Amino acid sequence: MDIVPETREDTIEGKAEPDARDGWMTRLRKNWRRLCLALLAFVALPYVLIVLYTAEFVRPISTLMLRDVVLLRGYDRQWVDFEDISPNVVRAVMMSEDGQYCRHAGVDWGAMREVVNEALAGEQTRGASTIPMQTAKNLFLWNGRSFVRKAMEVPLAVVADFVWSKRRLMEIYLNVAEWGPGIYGIEAAAQYHFNVSAAKLSRRQAALLAVSLPNPYTRNAGKPGPGLQSLARLIDRRAGRSGDYIKCLYD
Repeated sequence: MDIVPETREDTIEGKAEPDARDGWMTRLRKNWRRLCLALLAFVALPYVLIVLYTAEFVRPISTLMLRDVVLLRGYDRQWVDFEDISPNVVRAVMMSEDGQYCRHAGVDWGAMREVVNEALAGEQTRGASTIPMQTAKNLFLWNGRSFVRKAMEVPLAVVADFVWSKRRLMEIYLNVAEWGPGIYGIEAAAQYHFNVSAAKLSRRQAALLAVSLPNPYTRNAGKPGPGLQSLARLIDRRAGRSGDYIKCLYD
């Protein structure tokens, strides 16, 4: 009986399938590594920037500013050092946004637990974001409520509060906060709404700017309605009694 040798075609066809499968798996492994490295770089970049932003000559910009640049809208932001910001603003913003700013380490865990319990009970939740959390969101993340963003925001806030001094953190926050369409930072806000510098803001003006922060598109500090004026008066009274609450900034 003659033995018929394998033809070249049989040999090639017999190896084609495993070779193709091996090549596909190799490409998948390479792409998976690249994807993991890209994801790791994306997650690590904000922490690298936090260290970089420790230097006082660095003037960070927010993701919203970058958005305005990409969309060719432009924006108005004039950086101002902490020493050149009216204490009226600092007191009002703290009493409005984060009364425990000098006492927590980036996150107010007590307030956070209350929000979680309210959410689990099906109740309407109130905000528990601290100034460090809002700063982390403004610099590195995006607007809108989501558990993903909050999960990224919390460790960033803790690290920022640990790496930066309280004064540096407040300085960055007040220079990246949005106070209207394309209006970023306390100096641009003071000029836009009241035609004065950040150093010259009165108690009333500072309180109006502070209470407009949650939604500066609908809360116009320069043209406040009765509701906004009433809220500003409440914050002004709290700011007047702030005392020990702001010692970490004015020792």
